Amino acid sequence: MRKLMMSLLMAGSLLAGGVGTALADDASAPAAASAADTTASAPAPDASAAAAAPAASAPAADASAAPAASAPAAADASAAAAAAPATPTAPFSVDSSKINSGDTAWMLTSTALVLFMTIPGLALFYGGMVRKKNVLATLMQSFAITCVVTIVWTVIGYSIAFTPGGSFIGGFSRVFMTGMNYIKGDKATTLTVSHLAPTIPETVYFVYQMTFAIITPALITGAFADRMKFSAMLVFMTLWSIIVYSPIAHMVWEPSGWLASAGILDFAGGTVVHINAGIAGLVCCLVLGKRVGYGKEAMAPHNLTLTLIGGAMLWVGWFGFNAGSAVAADGRAGFAMFATQVATAAAALAWMFAEWAAKGKPSVLGIVSGAVAGLVAVTPASGFVGTLGALVIGIVAGVVCFWAATWLKHKFGYDDSLDAFGVHCIGGIIGALLTGVFAVKDIGGADGSVILQAKGVLTTLAYSGVVSFVLLKIIDMVMGIRVTEEQEREGLDVSLHGEHVE
Repeated sequence: MRKLMMSLLMAGSLLAGGVGTALADDASAPAAASAADTTASAPAPDASAAAAAPAASAPAADASAAPAASAPAAADASAAAAAAPATPTAPFSVDSSKINSGDTAWMLTSTALVLFMTIPGLALFYGGMVRKKNVLATLMQSFAITCVVTIVWTVIGYSIAFTPGGSFIGGFSRVFMTGMNYIKGDKATTLTVSHLAPTIPETVYFVYQMTFAIITPALITGAFADRMKFSAMLVFMTLWSIIVYSPIAHMVWEPSGWLASAGILDFAGGTVVHINAGIAGLVCCLVLGKRVGYGKEAMAPHNLTLTLIGGAMLWVGWFGFNAGSAVAADGRAGFAMFATQVATAAAALAWMFAEWAAKGKPSVLGIVSGAVAGLVAVTPASGFVGTLGALVIGIVAGVVCFWAATWLKHKFGYDDSLDAFGVHCIGGIIGALLTGVFAVKDIGGADGSVILQAKGVLTTLAYSGVVSFVLLKIIDMVMGIRVTEEQEREGLDVSLHGEHVE
């Protein structure tokens, strides 16, 4: 396993060097978009024109029917194109009449659903799987991360993720939410919108993306459950959110980002959230080492009822995660919701039957873990695939993630406490690659490419893996990252928080 880890780090170091060179090149190039005033200069896109755009791709008439008129028509078209406002590439101000109330209502609902995924969903899902002496510490991690990332996202995270800048990192026009406003006047009300979501207030888009930034580091905690210092965890998650999460989000989701401009498909976070968190989790559990007594003492979940409840909350909340990523109350959101439900059910059954065949009995922990694996795998594909794609992605994720959480983990001997790597990283890779296979252009407007998807996967693995390793080593040298053996044996609830569950 050490040789495998060293190979990954060496490969990542080479890629990181290339990224650094590209960043330097970006910094030396003019950045007109970020230098301009991004709050009021760009015109609002005409919603009716946008709705009619797909129809414009169809031939309006037989060109051969009017050859004499073709030249004037071309001239008129050129003049119209020159007069038309450019598509906004940065946040801008609009009149409140441009805001779509249906889209806004759906995104407010989706935002609440995604936050619900972390607290209480993930907190209970993870809390039920640890031993009783660590349940409060596990719940505390998810809750504290929610609070910390909220502040980090407000101060700098959103700005460097979702404003134009370089290929690898955004600008600073939204630091401390500068320029994001709502101005109610006597005759008209104006407010800012994101160029990525022009029909809803920018504040709504800001908080929606914040909930993604919250759950991603919270997922990592499953890999090092029972043994990381709470203080070190807070420092690591703060730095990781800024240095790892926001740049990956920018590269994949901001149109000027390196992977986005290359054509990588990630509808709701297969690379940005799950592979990103999963590989960081693997690095964490390798750097921290195994739990005291791992492989020798019983470490069974203390309360699978909590885990089932938390898993069910994740399933419900995931509709906001995937269908909400359409950023509109439209048909694509409906397709994303449909694909999410189908893939999740297929993965839960696939894991259940695989476990049944391998161990003789289907377990509650197994079927819930399978459902989460399906949710993870369909995340990048949900807005791009149809029925066949959703079914295949779910079945493959259920079987392969079961294998990763059982055989693979024991084969290499790493202590991924709650299978953050086995479910989220492996499931995310499956989903990202199969998106390239099953993407339907009529649904998502793009053809898939496995090679391009692999580029996104490898970039995320290398960047997140290397930077997470470096951050952990620095924090360990400065303040230490692991609790003492005595604290671990006593339980983190009492030793770190002075509380316990009766």
